[in-house]
Amino acid sequence: MIKKLLRSLARLAPGHAHGHGKARAHDPQVYKASRVEIDRALVSSAANRTVEGLQKAGYRAFIVGGAVRDLMLGMRPKDFDVATDATPEQVQRIFRRARIIGRRFKIVHVMFGSETIEVSTFRALSADNQETDAHGRVLNDNTFGEQHEDATRRDFTINALYYDPLSDSVLDYHHGVEDLKARLIRMIGDPAQRYREDPVRMLRVVRFAAKLGFRIDGATKAPIAQLAKLITNVPDARLFDEMVKLLQSGQALKGLQGLREHGLHHGCLPLVDAVLEPQGSTEEKASALRFVELALASTDARVRAGKPLSVGFLFATMLWHLVRHTWHAQVAKGEKPIVALQRAIDDVVDHQLSDLAIQKRIVADMREIWLLQPRFEKRVGASPFRLLDHLRYRAGYDFLLLRIEAEQADAELGQWWTDFAAAEHEERLALIKSVAKQPGQAATKKRRRRRGPRKDGGQEGEGHGGDGSGSDFEPQ
Repeated sequence: MIKKLLRSLARLAPGHAHGHGKARAHDPQVYKASRVEIDRALVSSAANRTVEGLQKAGYRAFIVGGAVRDLMLGMRPKDFDVATDATPEQVQRIFRRARIIGRRFKIVHVMFGSETIEVSTFRALSADNQETDAHGRVLNDNTFGEQHEDATRRDFTINALYYDPLSDSVLDYHHGVEDLKARLIRMIGDPAQRYREDPVRMLRVVRFAAKLGFRIDGATKAPIAQLAKLITNVPDARLFDEMVKLLQSGQALKGLQGLREHGLHHGCLPLVDAVLEPQGSTEEKASALRFVELALASTDARVRAGKPLSVGFLFATMLWHLVRHTWHAQVAKGEKPIVALQRAIDDVVDHQLSDLAIQKRIVADMREIWLLQPRFEKRVGASPFRLLDHLRYRAGYDFLLLRIEAEQADAELGQWWTDFAAAEHEERLALIKSVAKQPGQAATKKRRRRRGPRKDGGQEGEGHGGDGSGSDFEPQ
């Protein structure tokens, strides 16, 4: 109780951020939330309850970072982070559903229903014994400090804003409000040093510039080209997470182009080169770029509409040209189309995704979407019914429509599948009959079922769908 009382008195003392006494050098500018146009209706109840729970326990607590920035821009934040002077262990004791995670940065996930609030303790300025690697990247950072130190430790001025929804006030330590009004991204501290501490900040600069339509401060931009190679020192998992955030920013193509503009692609993110510098003839390159532009435009539209996105589908669209190019080359050498497609997929996954720690389930989704494409060509017998029941049918169908829009497949094929999916059983049979006599659509003769295992050790029905699909399919 004494500790809580002392904390409460400290908040009311002259010179405190909420008081009106003489400000110290590190005191923030305090704004009424209504003055900076924060709509409290956009703040999640879970974030409010987290801040309230911490403050009732005698601690200081604020919504912080990107959520405050987005609120001030009139945007509904995707997620909310809270910063506090309570330690992770103290935070965990306050909330019934809370768990401590992380090693490099220890934080607490506080859960309310399906929503998770990420709670971090104010970080201290760099300590003399802080653990770093040979390039200056911070490896361990669990030294806690004061709020003004925490603000200085944050990357950009527009992300160093603290909002207290209970007092309805915003604390600004580094002129972030002014930079937001000027639509400027500016690093806190020496940019080169901050990039060495965490090279991912270079990717974040590009992502925020693309997402928000802001310009990058000259001093913040200057060191990026020289330090771009430090991206190779970032753990694969973090690189993948940042790449996904960029692609889901609502300005995906602009973000990828920004990576190239600032030299963050060659040798660092080969995926960007694969997308924006496709291989093949002039016609193939044009088709590949059109396909990617259509896919990313569709992704951006879904983001703006608040619709869910499939990471597997997104990466499948980005790498499709490489799969298709390699597939064509294999078929040209006399390889059977389905076998060639499988080999092309293996080649792309092995060589293009080595720098990104993509989860196995996402890679599996990508493979299925690609392998479904030849099956759309088979529209006789039971094949269409089996494909319609496939778990990834909808993703494969959407992918087919993108191929058609990029003139990589016939429009008639997409219309047929659209009609087939919407039709009743008898209408579906009629649709199958309408294409049964087309070249390449002859029904496969039913084979006599084997009894027991084959001599080669395989089992009856092995293969891709077991319907004979794709044996005479030529890639387009």
